[in-house]
Amino acid sequence: MLHSLFASRFQSLNIPRNLRLFDKFLSMSISCSVEALDFSEDSLHLEPGLLQNSIFELPNSCITCSVYLERDLTASFYNIWQSAQLARRSRVQNYAKAGNLKAALDVLSLMNPSVLDYNALLHSYLKSSAVCVDKLAEVIEGMERFGPPPNVWTFNILFNGLCKLGYLKDALSVLEEMHSNKFIPSFSSLMRLLKKSLSACEFDVSLCALSMMINHDYLPTLPVLNCLISGLCKADMLQEACNIVSFLLDRGFSLNVCTYNPILFGLCKSGQCDTALSLFYKLRRKGFTANVYSYTALVLGFSKKGLWEEAYRTLEQMHVNDCAPNVVTYTVLIKFLCKHSKIEAALQILNVMSKEGCSPDLVTYNTLLHALCSLNRVSDAHDLIRVMERNGTFPDHVTYCALATSLLKAGELKHSHDLLCRMASSGGQFVDSVTGNIYFQILCSDHRNGEAISKVSSMMEHGFVPTNVTYNTILKGLCSDAKLVEALEHLDNFKWERGGPDLVSFNTLLSAACRQGTASVIRSVLDRMGTEGFKLNIVGMTSLMQYFGKIGALVESLKLFEHMISEGQCPSTITYNVILGNLCRKGLTGHAKIMFSEFRKPSVFPDTTSYNILIHALVKKNDYLSVENLLVDMHNSGFAPDAFTCGSLCYALCRIGKVTSALQLEHWMAQNGLNPNISFYNNILNALFRMARLSDVVLILRKMRMEGVEPDAISLNIFNRAMCKYGNKRFPKPMNFIKKFIMNES
Repeated sequence: MLHSLFASRFQSLNIPRNLRLFDKFLSMSISCSVEALDFSEDSLHLEPGLLQNSIFELPNSCITCSVYLERDLTASFYNIWQSAQLARRSRVQNYAKAGNLKAALDVLSLMNPSVLDYNALLHSYLKSSAVCVDKLAEVIEGMERFGPPPNVWTFNILFNGLCKLGYLKDALSVLEEMHSNKFIPSFSSLMRLLKKSLSACEFDVSLCALSMMINHDYLPTLPVLNCLISGLCKADMLQEACNIVSFLLDRGFSLNVCTYNPILFGLCKSGQCDTALSLFYKLRRKGFTANVYSYTALVLGFSKKGLWEEAYRTLEQMHVNDCAPNVVTYTVLIKFLCKHSKIEAALQILNVMSKEGCSPDLVTYNTLLHALCSLNRVSDAHDLIRVMERNGTFPDHVTYCALATSLLKAGELKHSHDLLCRMASSGGQFVDSVTGNIYFQILCSDHRNGEAISKVSSMMEHGFVPTNVTYNTILKGLCSDAKLVEALEHLDNFKWERGGPDLVSFNTLLSAACRQGTASVIRSVLDRMGTEGFKLNIVGMTSLMQYFGKIGALVESLKLFEHMISEGQCPSTITYNVILGNLCRKGLTGHAKIMFSEFRKPSVFPDTTSYNILIHALVKKNDYLSVENLLVDMHNSGFAPDAFTCGSLCYALCRIGKVTSALQLEHWMAQNGLNPNISFYNNILNALFRMARLSDVVLILRKMRMEGVEPDAISLNIFNRAMCKYGNKRFPKPMNFIKKFIMNES
C-alpha cells in the first residue's frame, strides 16, 4: 500500500474486474461497423476447419474459398478492433489531459488495458491543470488490487509529474512506495528531489531524500551538499547539519570550506562557541585547511559573548597561520566592541586596519558612526565622516539615514536636519519613504509640524509616496504640541494608504487626549474607532486607565483592568504601573503593596518605575520600614536605584532633618553616574533653609551652577518662604547674596 498520502480511497473509481476479458470486446452495441457487417460476437474466434465440421457437404473448391473467406473476415475484424482500441486510447488521453480522470477511467474500463495504458493515462493527467493527488492514489491502489500492477515506469511518471508540479512531499512518498515494491529509485531521481526541495526550502524533504540516497549507497555532489548544509544552518537546523557533516567525515567524504563554514557561523551565532571550536580542531586534525571566514566565525562567537582575550588570540593565530584577517573579520569585532560599549577599543581596531593595509568599508564606518551617535559624540562622528572621505569612502544613502537617525535619538535635531539636507544637495532625494519619514520626524520633533505637512504635498509631486508611518509621525508631532483638534482634522484629510488610518493612528490620538485630559477628543476617537471596526488594544486601554486615574475615577480604571484580563490580553509593564500609580494617588498604599506582590511576573512586573511609584507613595505616608524593605527587594531583584529613586529618598531624609545623609546620597549618585536633578536639590535647599544653614545653601547653589542645574519656580518659592521667615532683619547679607544666586544676577 502507498504512503499515508496515497490513502485507501479506491471506492469512488470503479475499475471492473472483467475489463481484461477479450471475448466480451465485440459487443454489438460498441461498433457501428460491426453491426453493418451483421456478424455475431463469436465471429472473431472462427477457427480454421470450422466449416469442415459443418452438416453441409461442400465441394473442395468451396471449402478453399471458405477458408480464404474466414481469413479475410478475421483480418477485417482485427482491423476494426484495433481501430476501436486506438480511438478509445485517444479519448482516454484527451480526457486525462483535460483533468477529467473519471471519464478517462470509464473509457479505459471498456478496453483490456495494460500497464502501458495506465502509464499513458497518468502521464497525460499529470500534464493537466487539475491534478488531484488523492485521485492518483486511488488509481495506483486500484492497479495494485486488481491489476495490472504498476511497474517502475509507473512510479517514475508519477514522481516526475509531482516534482514538476511542486508536490515534493507527495513525490517523496512515491519514491518510498517504489522502494516498498522492490524497485530502486535512480540516483538522478533522488538528486532531482534533493535539488527541488532545497530550492523550495523544504528541508524535511531534503533530509529524507539524502537518507534514501545514503541507504542506496548514493552520495550527493559536493555543491548540492554545500547548498543543503547552508540551508539547514539558515533554518536554525544546526544539529541536523552537524550530524550530516560528522557522518560524511567518518565515511571519508571530501568536504571543503563551503561545507563547514556555515556550520561554524551558525554555532557561533547561537552562542555555541565550544562546539564550534571542537569542530574547528576536528577538521584541522583531518587535514582540512581553514580560510579567513572559518576564523572569522570564531571571532564572531567569542566577541558576541564578550570573550575578548579569545577573540584577540584568534586574530593572532590567523597571522601565525598566514591567514590575515580581512575587512569582514575586523568589522565583526568592531560591531561587538561597540555593542559592549567599548568604542575606544573599536576605534583602535580601525587604526590596526589602517596599519595592516586593510581598508574599512561602508559597513565598518556605519557601525562606528552609529555607536558614536548613540553616545552623543557628534563631533567624533563628523570627524570620522571626514576620515571616510579622505580615504576615498564616501557616505551613501544608508550611511546618511543611519547617522541622521542616531543624531535624532540623541536629540541633535539641527545636526540631523543638516545632514539630510546635505545628502539631498549632493544628489540624494527624499523620494524613498525611509529617508522621508526620518526627515518628517526631525521636523515634528522640532515643533515644525506645519512645515512637515506642506513638505509632504510638495514631495509627492516629485514621486514621494507617503505611508501610514509618514502620517502617524505628523499626527504624533501635532499631539505633542497639544494640537489635538488639528490632528483630528488631518486624520480625515490625509491621503492614507489602502485601508485608511491604522490602530497606531488612533492610539496616538487617544494617548495624547488621555494625557491632556480632553474628554471630547477621547469620545471622538473612540467613536471613530468603532465606525472603522477597530477594537481597543493594550495601548488604548492603558491610556484610558491613565485618564481615569487622572480624573480620580479609580473604580473605572480597575474595571477596565479586569476587562483586559478577562479578554485574555496580557497587561504590559506600563499597564501595571498605571494601576499602581492610580492606587497610590488615592493613598491606597496597602492595596498597592498587595498588587505589587500578587502580580509579579518575570521581565514584566515590577520594574524600576514600579519600585519608584511605591517608594514615593510610602515616603509621603512616612512608612520608612516598608521603604527599607522595598529597597532590599529592589536590590535582590537585580534593579538599581535611579535618579527618581534617589529623589524620593532625598525627600524622606530631608523631611526628617537628615540633610547630611541626603548629601551623602548625592555623593553616591555621582559615583554611580547618576545626575541629581533640580527636584533633588530643591529638597536639600528647603531643609537647609528650615535649619537656617545659609552657608550650606550657598555651597549647594554654587554646586548646582557648576553642574548646569538651573533653579526653577519651586526654588524661587522656597527662597521666598525663607525670606518671609528671616527677612532682612536676621540675615540681610546672606539672604541678598542667595537672592542674586537664585535670580542669576551674580
